Amino acid sequence: MCGIVGYIGEKEALPILMDKLRMLTYRGYDSAGIAVSENGHFYVEKCKGKVEELEARLDLEKAHGHVGIGHTRWATHGPPSTRNAHPHLDCSGRIAVVQNGIVENFWELKQELIAKGHEFRSDTDTEVIAHLIEEYYDGNITTAVALAMQRMVGSMAVLVVHKDEEDRIVAAKMDSPPLIIGLGRGENHIASDIPALLHYTNKIYVLEDGEIATVTKDDVIITRYRESTTPQRLYDRRVIVVDWSPEVAQKGGYEHFMLKEMHEQPQTVTDTLLGRVPEDSRLPIEIPELNITPDDVRRVERLTFVACGTAYHAGVIAKYAFEQILRIPVNVDVGSEFRYRQPILGKNEWVIAISQSGETADTIASMREGKEQGARVLAITNVVGSSVARLADGVLYTRAGPEVAVASTKAFIGQIVGVYLLLLYMAQYRHLSPSAQQVVRELRQGLWRSARDIERVLETADKTRAIAERIAEKPVAFFIGRNMDEPLAREGALKLKEISYIHAQGYPAGELKHGTLALLESGVPVVALATQSSVYDKMVSNMQEVLARDAWCIGIVPEGDERVTQLLGEENVLTIPRSNDYLHVLPAAVQVQLIAYYAARALGRDIDQPRNLAKSVTVE
Repeated sequence: MCGIVGYIGEKEALPILMDKLRMLTYRGYDSAGIAVSENGHFYVEKCKGKVEELEARLDLEKAHGHVGIGHTRWATHGPPSTRNAHPHLDCSGRIAVVQNGIVENFWELKQELIAKGHEFRSDTDTEVIAHLIEEYYDGNITTAVALAMQRMVGSMAVLVVHKDEEDRIVAAKMDSPPLIIGLGRGENHIASDIPALLHYTNKIYVLEDGEIATVTKDDVIITRYRESTTPQRLYDRRVIVVDWSPEVAQKGGYEHFMLKEMHEQPQTVTDTLLGRVPEDSRLPIEIPELNITPDDVRRVERLTFVACGTAYHAGVIAKYAFEQILRIPVNVDVGSEFRYRQPILGKNEWVIAISQSGETADTIASMREGKEQGARVLAITNVVGSSVARLADGVLYTRAGPEVAVASTKAFIGQIVGVYLLLLYMAQYRHLSPSAQQVVRELRQGLWRSARDIERVLETADKTRAIAERIAEKPVAFFIGRNMDEPLAREGALKLKEISYIHAQGYPAGELKHGTLALLESGVPVVALATQSSVYDKMVSNMQEVLARDAWCIGIVPEGDERVTQLLGEENVLTIPRSNDYLHVLPAAVQVQLIAYYAARALGRDIDQPRNLAKSVTVE
């Protein structure tokens, strides 16, 4: 969603703000703006369009100051336009505000403020914040922001500067949007995501729900605006040290971040396993941050995975694996639907949230529902200190590093490995059949090899590219699969439509007869995943159904497959290294990612920042 940045220190603020905004462009946005303050004067510039367009408009002779805030907007209230871009000012022009999130009661507040004489210049909910702070301002900007936050309802992260108090930025957070304070020497930084801070510091505070921070160049004072408007340091605030390098968030010579991140997937597998899964199979798997005991594992009766988008597909893969191997009943819920279906949770049930960013609003709401019902709540996430990680009773970090492209790739691979890690840990303390024990042994040994399997798919992508470029010529595509290939079919369709804008749908292959066959005609591409041995014969039958309608069937199969190759023709078959069914999902996921990437590339799409999409969805 929106990106917000701030700087206060001894250096010129503008270059630092612009650098941070460029680091946040991956989140998806439609306009940008900055406000810099010096000697009681604001320099404000904003525009519809990209950060580069904002940069071209800057008047470097006027844009001086050692304190400032900036913003990239993803439109919610009011269309993308210069007048709706942030920062927004109050009537006096002395207060500037940027916000990530939504003020749900903005209409009521706006009518109240208009009745008091305030004049509005935009269609946004954010401008209400500036006028509300103006209404409460009495010489102390922190107090005014605290009082304004108490009046608002919604989910938001806010930065505020005042012309008369240039020695501070006030930051406040309500509910889910992230707000990170980076700690420096003689300067402090603020951003809505960690990558924007990595060039300046790796020591951060993460602002919690209901907190307000007064940030000066030498200090950060945090209090709770819901309890007090008097700044009072919270001495239990923990400094988090981030171990990502700034270089990880750069393209490194690749044409797109998405391509770079796909090539980082073997390292994601290895990093997520290191220190947790000893290569000596006689040694136990240990994941202390999960905060679960062997007795907890023995007592659990049901698991519920909650997630959105790509992470949801990782949850469905988890359902197949946990039920087949551990024989534990598993539900998988879309985060935006979970709490509205009024779920019934038991005391021996775990709710497991999966989220790349750790800030997905619907997933966070699902976790809170689980806690309210007394379930143990765990998280699988990529971001240390994120809202999901802090809310959970235990967490498993996927160690994928910062993911910049909007379409998730390496985070998805990390989530699958994380799911398998949780399964392997639990398998140590559950009673398993001899056949299940053998599967667990194969999975544990094979996970290390899967990094090389992914590398082989990436190294032999020429054939995938050729097929993808043909798919790019079509207006529609279908992906089908069974068993653990079914969520991969959905993921492949999601990736293709996300970045190429081709209408794509993923289906359980057995559902072809129940309507989808009506859409198949000559030349329509159908990607059929057949990596699961237990349903291989069924998938071959489904491919024959596709061919009978004169559609174009592309198979994804393990190496050495002869039956599908003979049926479809070698030119229409993509292979993955042969392993076992559970491990096949990792290289197969990479094949569908490559199809999406090369189709979008052939069409000249904005692959890293597809239209209308945001990296981190922090509001419902």
